[in-house]
Amino acid sequence: MKPLIIAAAQSTAIAGDLAGNIARHQHFMRHAAEQGVQLLVFPELSLTGYERELAGELAVSPHDSVLQPLRDVARETGVTAVVGMPIRLSVDTPVLIGALVLAADGSLAVYSKQHLHPGEEVAFAPGNGGDPLTIGSDTIALAVCADFSHASHAAAAAISGASIYAAGVLITPNGYTPDTALLQGYAVEHGMVVLMANHGGTTGGWASAGGSAIWAPDGSLIAQTAGTGDFIVIARRNAHGWSGQTLGVEVPQ
Repeated sequence: MKPLIIAAAQSTAIAGDLAGNIARHQHFMRHAAEQGVQLLVFPELSLTGYERELAGELAVSPHDSVLQPLRDVARETGVTAVVGMPIRLSVDTPVLIGALVLAADGSLAVYSKQHLHPGEEVAFAPGNGGDPLTIGSDTIALAVCADFSHASHAAAAAISGASIYAAGVLITPNGYTPDTALLQGYAVEHGMVVLMANHGGTTGGWASAGGSAIWAPDGSLIAQTAGTGDFIVIARRNAHGWSGQTLGVEVPQ
């Protein structure tokens, strides 16, 4: 197996503050780069917070120049970042929940959440997913929160050849046990690494459980946070298999 380092960014969002959240993401990316991380996945709507009532005014084109500072850091550090953002694919189209892949080579890819959680339809339309991404010899399939509640979504990722299934989410304490059991089950069923990046604190009026985690293809836990707060959850692969590490992140105020 070729060496690989992936990570979940358990970040806390400032409600509706795109500039402030971009600065926080840059800090996470640089911190991850110090650990050799190649892929860093942020929570659902990480750049705005899970603020449904603000989504329409905050939504941008994936190619908007407001995201250029993050794309610059991706190239500078060599960290491919998957960030959460409300997006419009053109001026007159509905708002989607986007996961934007800001690649280390400067390229951009778009994933849009396919399966909405009940209540999200007031602010968002269902998206069309997106192509898997490739890092070295690995294929990574993306998911955003409720996507993974559909077994067919993870199955399609496996059929596409994905060795890693990476989800940016907002999971509350009540949903944490069943949701993580589902994700761990996908690791076992499909022989994939499964990564889950949850919010580090309350967002949009919803309490997050934190507890971001990464599971190995046999379902064993590689690394996990103990609860909420700002953390990077790292999984490293070498010839001997997977090892994990969880690092706290002190985000500048």
